[in-house]
Amino acid sequence: MSSNLKSLAVSRADPTRAGGFYRVAIVGAGSLKGKEVSEVLSDRNFPSLDVKLLDDDESIGKVEAQGDEVTFIQKVRAEEFRNIDFTFFAADPESARKTWKIAHDAGSDIVDLSYALEEEPGAIVRSPWIERQLGQPLLPELQPGPVVAAHPASVVLALLMLRVQKAATVVRASAIVFEPASEHGQKGMDELHQQTVNLLSFQQLPKSVFDAQVAFNMLARYGEQSVPALAAIESRIRKHYRKIAGTSALDPSLLLLQAPIFHGHAFAIHIEIDQLVDVQSISQALAGEHINLAHGADDAPNNVNAAGQSDIQLSVLPDSSQPRSFWLWAASDNLRIAASTAVECAESMAAARPRGKIQ
Repeated sequence: MSSNLKSLAVSRADPTRAGGFYRVAIVGAGSLKGKEVSEVLSDRNFPSLDVKLLDDDESIGKVEAQGDEVTFIQKVRAEEFRNIDFTFFAADPESARKTWKIAHDAGSDIVDLSYALEEEPGAIVRSPWIERQLGQPLLPELQPGPVVAAHPASVVLALLMLRVQKAATVVRASAIVFEPASEHGQKGMDELHQQTVNLLSFQQLPKSVFDAQVAFNMLARYGEQSVPALAAIESRIRKHYRKIAGTSALDPSLLLLQAPIFHGHAFAIHIEIDQLVDVQSISQALAGEHINLAHGADDAPNNVNAAGQSDIQLSVLPDSSQPRSFWLWAASDNLRIAASTAVECAESMAAARPRGKIQ
């Protein structure tokens, strides 16, 4: 038996695991995604015996709430992963690439929200929402590779496209996705804020994140010095969509725009189907778990009312010029959906983990 399997056997024989409780670590606990993962773990009552909050030098020592308890963010060190069952990587991609194998070799299952591990051998992009929609079973693995939480925009697009197909065959679809600054973490939020302040006071704009003016502006591309490029993010959404939806849903044409908003994705999706179907029938097909349909102007989807919500806010609008077409206008909390995807991945992995000592 290899040393890695021996350590795995020890962790499986631990009575706390046998009792259904797990030790968890969040790398990047001080980031926007890390804080959201911590909150979702608490909201969903994830069976954790202990949650370690880990981050880089800037966040070490900061106090964060974990459920009903208050704890300190600690430095990322190899010994912190001892006896850890699940590690969430919510920091920058460089940190995940540098640390994930240490956690994995210590016996931890890996859930990546940074997208740094999507090209690693054995890595799989997952969305439990889409797996349930497709009725896909999860098969247990003794030594699973890293799980990459699907991009939140790809999750929303895939769920909407799969639901629409219950009403009629989709002939073609086009989607415009409006990207918020929070997809670039706290630094992206801070730069949009500072650009807004500086524009109003006629001062020079900071551009270290976007390398372009984002405040009071819409962009189809960032400046040349920005990493990642907006085109690269758009490519990731397409790729993750194909990985989670497979051939079960039509690929929509996609345009990603950077919007001057701090938080929340917005979607304008035009769909053409093969028959005349009224808006009510389309709405009925879309209704269900994870989708909150708007019924009037007061609850129409927008970034503000989507904040903090786990569900997609959605309205269905007729296309007056094309009787077999309609629009979907949707908004979702990008950080909440990313964190929910990651935590639900861990829940399903916990359910599939073998119990007891491995022979």
